[in-house]
Amino acid sequence: MKKIKSFFKGVRKEAKTVRWPDLKSLVTYSVITVVLIVFFGLYFFGLDAIFAFFRRLV
Repeated sequence: MKKIKSFFKGVRKEAKTVRWPDLKSLVTYSVITVVLIVFFGLYFFGLDAIFAFFRRLV
């Protein structure tokens, strides 16, 4: 039980040393992440559609 208690004390201590982002940075990084996910999703969808089209021709 003492090990578990010590572990959570260490986690709490480590969490206090983390440099958390401010709201502006958080929003900026979130928007960039969503835009990149959408971009790469459309990119790979387009590649898949092109390969499917050429596969139907063969």
